[in-house]
Amino acid sequence: MAHGSVRALPPDSLRERTRLTLQYLRYLPRTFALVRESSRAFAVGLIALLLGQAALPAAMAWVGKLIVDAVVAAARSGDSAQRWHVLRLVALEAGLMAVSTAMSRGQALLRDLMRASLGNHVNTLILEKAATLELRHFEDADFYDKMQNARREASIRPLSMALETASLLQQLLILASYAVLLARLSPWSVLLIVAASVPSFIAEARFSGESFRLNTWRAPEGRRQNYLEWILTRDSHVKEVKLFDLAPLVLRRYRALFEKFYAEDRSLALRKGAAGVVLGLVSLTAFYGAYAFMAVRAALGAITLGDLTLYLSVFRQGQTAIQSALASIGSLYEDGLFMSNLFAYLDIGTGGEQPRTVPALAPARVRSQEIEFRDVSFRYPGSENWVLRGVSLRLAAGEKLALVGENGAGKSTLVKLLMRLYGPSEGAILYGGTDLRDMDVRDLRDRIGVLFQDFVRYQWTARENVGVGWVPALDDRARVERAVDDGGARKLIEQLPQKLDTMLGGWFEEGHELSGGQWQKIALARAFMRDSEVLILDEPTAALDAEAEHELFVRLQQLAAERTAILISHRFSTVRRADRIAVLQHGQVEELGTHEQLIARNGRYAHLFRLQAAGYVS
Repeated sequence: MAHGSVRALPPDSLRERTRLTLQYLRYLPRTFALVRESSRAFAVGLIALLLGQAALPAAMAWVGKLIVDAVVAAARSGDSAQRWHVLRLVALEAGLMAVSTAMSRGQALLRDLMRASLGNHVNTLILEKAATLELRHFEDADFYDKMQNARREASIRPLSMALETASLLQQLLILASYAVLLARLSPWSVLLIVAASVPSFIAEARFSGESFRLNTWRAPEGRRQNYLEWILTRDSHVKEVKLFDLAPLVLRRYRALFEKFYAEDRSLALRKGAAGVVLGLVSLTAFYGAYAFMAVRAALGAITLGDLTLYLSVFRQGQTAIQSALASIGSLYEDGLFMSNLFAYLDIGTGGEQPRTVPALAPARVRSQEIEFRDVSFRYPGSENWVLRGVSLRLAAGEKLALVGENGAGKSTLVKLLMRLYGPSEGAILYGGTDLRDMDVRDLRDRIGVLFQDFVRYQWTARENVGVGWVPALDDRARVERAVDDGGARKLIEQLPQKLDTMLGGWFEEGHELSGGQWQKIALARAFMRDSEVLILDEPTAALDAEAEHELFVRLQQLAAERTAILISHRFSTVRRADRIAVLQHGQVEELGTHEQLIARNGRYAHLFRLQAAGYVS
């Protein structure tokens, strides 16, 4: 998009602005609660300094008036006592200035401390919320928009809201003291200051609302831009970026989005700047009109030179104070709009899943119980297409079941339902006769060991990579060592420069990168960290050679004798070792039986088996 082309923003009506303003008022107590939870002492200290400093400007202006009148009197009389009086007043003003400076320094210190404390608190809340959300949330584009909007400025907006509220109170107190001084000389000037500042406030509020709507509206495109950055800056993408020469294409798309954003931001900035110039002239006209009036009064002897100095100082500072107060109101409005993003994210329903609040107990090594899929159907929220339809399966305790089928047949979805990463749309899944929906989700998952096809490569030490399979035993070195042996990763660990304490991956200093097969052995050891009743292996041999694959399944037969095991694989040399094999097609169980039974049936399984075998023979 060319720089001059700007998309029209979504409509902004008076009704909508009123709704958002009322919404801001609703969020104000919640924002203060965040401040209180994270940095109560700092906030109290900061408010005390702000309010204490509010009395100083008027006091200094009044002392300034006294200094001017004292200088005039001393010049006329030549009395040394008058000159000493001038010096005492100057010393008093210097003292007030020193107190004000000290208070400003104190405020800066407390702001920095609050910024760190509150920012960390809010970011932690965002991460804690993410830990409670279900898998369906992370597969929803609208959820990512909410999370991006929440994260974009949520760490600074609560602090800004608290500071702007305190600043508003401070400016109102300053204005009250100025009004007392101005009313003594010219009551109408108080109204003039207010009237000259209101247009600026209205414009500021309007542009703040427009800025908020602009940033919220383009959140999806912002995520696309972040993704383009990810492609060019992550090690997982470098090989294909180089091989396919993707950099020019990615950069072209990145620049197109930047130019679109720049055009919109520039348009807003130009209109806001033009309004600022016009409204600045209104304020300037008001000041110099009042200046001329009071100068004439001083020339006529109606007021003293000190009164004129006081008036000009207070009028100019009063304009600044009321503009600051109105700007604080505008900023509070804008902060409230952005805080709505944070609270919209924090208020997302979690489906009852909450993070663990007490240490997990090691699951006892007991014989597995029967698992039954009873007429299970599933489709993703908002989709009309069934991923699974009418699946009925029963696994005996300790049985080894292999799932076979084309990509998209529903194999991985079936095990995700067993782990309660999703809930079935229809039907039920029973473990030991109990519906999974009636079980505590953490207790259920404690019973399951899993190796995902897309397992995570944590940029941590080898011990931590294995130990996270059972976090309560993360520091139990003996248990980690046993999992390494069970997962067949002993030889790999012994080859690492610092054994289990070697940092894995290439993101951090002294990191040791592994091959795909080596990473998979680490992930398999992770699955053996817990003494689980059920073992799920999703393509466990995808990155292993034939010898390593054979060793793996010999070991599985030894280690998983009492465990129920579900294996997803496209390698029939692996699949045929299972007690039974289920063939999934279009989300339904098309065939079920042993390897020999399915070969004899001469159906889909036999056809796929012969195709793969022919590849080896030829």
